[in-house]
Amino acid sequence: MKRIACVVVLAISSGTALANQQCDTKSYPLSTPTERFTDNRDGTVTDTKSGMTWMRCALGQRWTGSRCTGEPQALTWKSAQDAASALNAAGGFANHRDWRMPHIPELAMIVERQCANPRVNLTLFPDTPATYFWTATTRRGPGKEGEAYRLSFGPEGAGPDRKDNLHYARLVRADK
Repeated sequence: MKRIACVVVLAISSGTALANQQCDTKSYPLSTPTERFTDNRDGTVTDTKSGMTWMRCALGQRWTGSRCTGEPQALTWKSAQDAASALNAAGGFANHRDWRMPHIPELAMIVERQCANPRVNLTLFPDTPATYFWTATTRRGPGKEGEAYRLSFGPEGAGPDRKDNLHYARLVRADK
């Protein structure tokens, strides 16, 4: 597989780490092309295919109009749920008060399968770390109540983890 660098170098806000995203745009089309999304010019983008509106930044980061600044906040699963509720109760974001954590198939819709480090369209979701983000999807079955699924924008993929571990979160809303 030939790798072609695109949106190549970005500095993580701490200045201590660099992400060198690589995208293969010759073998297959991008799975999350920028053209599929509407930039709402308020720190959100809407996926015209699914109708879902995404925050461009992870919780803890701030949208500047062109990128996300600050460090994403590492949260437990419950703290991420609580942060979404608190945001909505405090007036919301981008004139909406129905933000929530995405379920695993929803978060997987914004993974850019043709890119690595991170596996996301950096035009749409700049400054996204190549690591795990919580989903709202919990594990089912006896003894699994303390686990929920997380999805990585790095090479790890998706899988369950203990809800008391720390990961990042990106919120979503669906037009009704």
